[in-house]
Amino acid sequence: MINSNNPSISIVIPLYNEEKSLLPLTASIKESMVKIGKSYELIFVDDGSTDNSYCALREISTDNPNVKIIRFCRHYGQTAAFEAGFKAARGDVVITMDADMQNDPADIPLLLEKIEEYDVVCGWRFKRNDPFIKRISSKVANYVRNRLSKDILIDTGCSLKAYRRECLNRLKLFDGMAPFFPNAAQDGGFQRCRDKG
Repeated sequence: MINSNNPSISIVIPLYNEEKSLLPLTASIKESMVKIGKSYELIFVDDGSTDNSYCALREISTDNPNVKIIRFCRHYGQTAAFEAGFKAARGDVVITMDADMQNDPADIPLLLEKIEEYDVVCGWRFKRNDPFIKRISSKVANYVRNRLSKDILIDTGCSLKAYRRECLNRLKLFDGMAPFFPNAAQDGGFQRCRDKG
């Protein structure tokens, strides 16, 4: 797909030491986006990786003009990485996902289908590839967060989400906020939908 000066969709992916997953992830995203037939940009935010992630991204970008790279000099955290990606994004719809292949790019069309009706669409990891203790910790954290916020999100830690541009323009970000982007958008008066991811 030809790189566009005004892409319809921006995909923002923060990463930290994910060199092995970057090539298959980019290929999978490209395959999914070609099927959709919309212009896109793929913004990787390297959050101070200490492995060869940046070199892998540079190599990938030589073959894929849709790929953009933002590189932090040190590890600032996921919220800062998302914020940098949001500022660089030019699409009317911004999709976020993880770099570790736990989010399936084949689900992107499902998000785009729902974003026609909603302002924010939240995915959730139906089949997680994490260790048992991490899955249990996540369930407890989601339960506590939902009780405190009177919410019903299944998996707040899932990065697979789609946002309309105007939602992100109104978000005020702070450290550790990444799982709460949908709540902040809803508090700002935007409509949210959850979907499988």
